[in-house]
Amino acid sequence: MHIFNTVDGFVLKHGDEFRKLLFDGSWDLLINRDDLWHYLRQNWDAAESCNSLENVSSDTILPPIGSQEVWAAGVTYYSSRLARMEESRDAGGGDFYSRVYQAVRPEIFFKATPARVVGHGQPFRIRKDSEWDVPEPELTLFATSSGKIVGYTIGNDVSSRSIEGENPLYLPQAKTFDQCACLGPGLYVPEEPLSMESKVAIQIERAGKLVFRGETSLSEMKRTPGELIEFLFRETSFEHGVFLMTGTGIVPGSDFTLQSEDIVSITIDLIGTLVNSVR
Repeated sequence: MHIFNTVDGFVLKHGDEFRKLLFDGSWDLLINRDDLWHYLRQNWDAAESCNSLENVSSDTILPPIGSQEVWAAGVTYYSSRLARMEESRDAGGGDFYSRVYQAVRPEIFFKATPARVVGHGQPFRIRKDSEWDVPEPELTLFATSSGKIVGYTIGNDVSSRSIEGENPLYLPQAKTFDQCACLGPGLYVPEEPLSMESKVAIQIERAGKLVFRGETSLSEMKRTPGELIEFLFRETSFEHGVFLMTGTGIVPGSDFTLQSEDIVSITIDLIGTLVNSVR
């Protein structure tokens, strides 16, 4: 079951069929429930048939977020560990990434407020004071205020590798700025947890030509979704739930940087495809 936040209300997708959910409350109230799959399934029959969202304009589908914060985990894949060590070697910070990959406590940091999130079809920004910028395709968890994972979406943790590589303490500046996070297209709400054999793929087009493509599997993650959520909820509460990006296993080489008007497409099995352009 998928649920989409749109300008015309909340739309459910089950199989190939779309229906408009009859719900008068907010997005926060709708998704922040531990029985979300059961609630959506029970209300499917009463939902009104509606048009497909497959070919609607980018202004129709909103980001699948209300009042929630977006957090992110880092160095959860071996490939990410190697990339971070490379970019920070000259600054003497490479050892920190090796240590956090092996540590019991994961790297978890604040990524974005809702106002800094863009949805499917919307442009995102790269920093003007950065020389090396990359998208980071990531499985993104939605956990309720009780800490239960009830949904998944696709995230793009847009990052400045030049700023973070200059000094690891610059990570907040490398990660958090206006329109720095992409989420969407909707929220995938399965009855059972998403398979960790699911594939994550990204492709980047520039002036109509493919300039980068990569693929990985969630099975390559060193840490489980439940483990990351458990650490996030230690000593921190989230009134309306929270989104957590789980790290990337696809890292473009040092010869690649994003440019204005690049089109980034990220696909995760069963969840869908998130498409955004660089402003």
